[in-house]
Amino acid sequence: MRDRKNWVAYAVILWSVFLPRLGAELWLPNIFGDHMVLQRDLDNPIWGKAQPGERISVTIGGKVRETTAGPDGRWLLKLDPMGAGGPYELTVRGDSETLQFQDVLVGEVWFCSGQSNMLFNLGSAFDSDVEIASANYPEIRLLQVPRRASLEPLEDFEGGWNVCSPRTASGFSAVGYLFGRQLHNALGVPVGLVANPWGGSCAEAWLPMDLLMANEETAEVVAEWKQDAASYTDEMYERDMAEYKKQLKEWERFGQYNGQRRPFGVLDKRLYQRTPSGIFNGMVYPTIGYGMRGIIWYQGESNTPTAKRAGQYRDLFPTLINYYRDIWGQGDFPFYWVQLPAYGPEFDDPNGDISPRNWAVLREAQSGALSLPNTGQAVAIDLGEGNEIHPGAKQAVARRLARQALARDYGYELVSGSPQCASAVVDGSRVTLTFDQVDEGLYAYGRNEVSGFSIAGEDGVFYWAEATIPVRNQVVLQHVEVRHPVEVRYAWGDNPPNNLRDRNGLPVTPFRVRLNDEATRGLE
Repeated sequence: MRDRKNWVAYAVILWSVFLPRLGAELWLPNIFGDHMVLQRDLDNPIWGKAQPGERISVTIGGKVRETTAGPDGRWLLKLDPMGAGGPYELTVRGDSETLQFQDVLVGEVWFCSGQSNMLFNLGSAFDSDVEIASANYPEIRLLQVPRRASLEPLEDFEGGWNVCSPRTASGFSAVGYLFGRQLHNALGVPVGLVANPWGGSCAEAWLPMDLLMANEETAEVVAEWKQDAASYTDEMYERDMAEYKKQLKEWERFGQYNGQRRPFGVLDKRLYQRTPSGIFNGMVYPTIGYGMRGIIWYQGESNTPTAKRAGQYRDLFPTLINYYRDIWGQGDFPFYWVQLPAYGPEFDDPNGDISPRNWAVLREAQSGALSLPNTGQAVAIDLGEGNEIHPGAKQAVARRLARQALARDYGYELVSGSPQCASAVVDGSRVTLTFDQVDEGLYAYGRNEVSGFSIAGEDGVFYWAEATIPVRNQVVLQHVEVRHPVEVRYAWGDNPPNNLRDRNGLPVTPFRVRLNDEATRGLE
């Protein structure tokens, strides 16, 4: 009897060892699955693992592509481009195993990335009850990548595609879903949305470690994290978790804790959403190469703790865009982002002396990335709530992002984005600003006077400027105390006055510009 028990135990061990190997002979990551959407008009990459040398074929819509697994078992092939349509069955065959994915559509695929304002779910947005009740779109498909930081690149994640419904949409990114719905209704094709945001994440978490270490400023961020991580212990984490549970219990009982909203969770400084390269390894790496049209991005708040960190975004953000385009291998795909909205106490100094603020500096850095090809910005300065870092008006944000895509990628005759200052001409004490991307003229929203412009002379003292609109795309500024203007600012501050719009209701892009007395000065 004892020998039989030993034999059974040995058999169980063998079974546990070899069964996973047998089941893993043909493997694809979870970015591929039932209900997925493939990017139309693109030779979509499909990849996975098999036995070394194994022959692999992928069939969809009657078309077959074949390849052979390499010495390490990895394989990759590209499908023939297809037009929008479906549903299809996608079949992956190896020498001894076959995988089938059902209800596959072909349409438009967009990634939805960033921090908490992209993570912010539909159930928390304004009019969420109406939005959820109407979220019956079987040709919109949703994939939520789980939040996970890692010190090493991961090949897969837990999760899969879902058909859009009131149940699946309510917990999905509000900006992502509402953006995708706009495209689906306009284009009449399936839309796939891959959401991988993480609240509180800094841009450094979205880039690989070797790239961060190659730059002196971002290497400093890595060094600071290593120092924090080294000083953080299990005991400290348990202490912080106990305090969080106490706060949460009181919040659940009274609806608040010390007058505050729901307490934030505990951040383990050793491995969390601000760990340099952590999100790239855990959430981006498993999806790299999946066929898509482009990325929408809402991030930057966590890069504003100091003016120095905000200023670093001038180089960091374009680096991120360029790196993603390089590693994805699908050319200069569209990359559209949300410029940070107004946040913090209102600044209404009677003299207009608004000192540089961290959020203003980061907004300027975001605008600077527009110099890259196929980029666009949804200006949201007017949508902030001051005391709430997560504004609820996600519908307006999504419409502005959709405007970029519809105008730039899908051929709609729309103004793609907010008016921007194109030039400034000094004539004595007057400054004439000319704006581009103006649709049907500029106007002062909500009041008769334009607010938000400040002007300074050689002494560096700023005053709120008198602003008039002589023609549809120009604003003239002056102030009695400024005889020789040298600098102009508009909406320059964390939560500054701003009411200049075009007739679509799009806010003018915040900016600052240095002037001279001799020539036109455009934004650099």
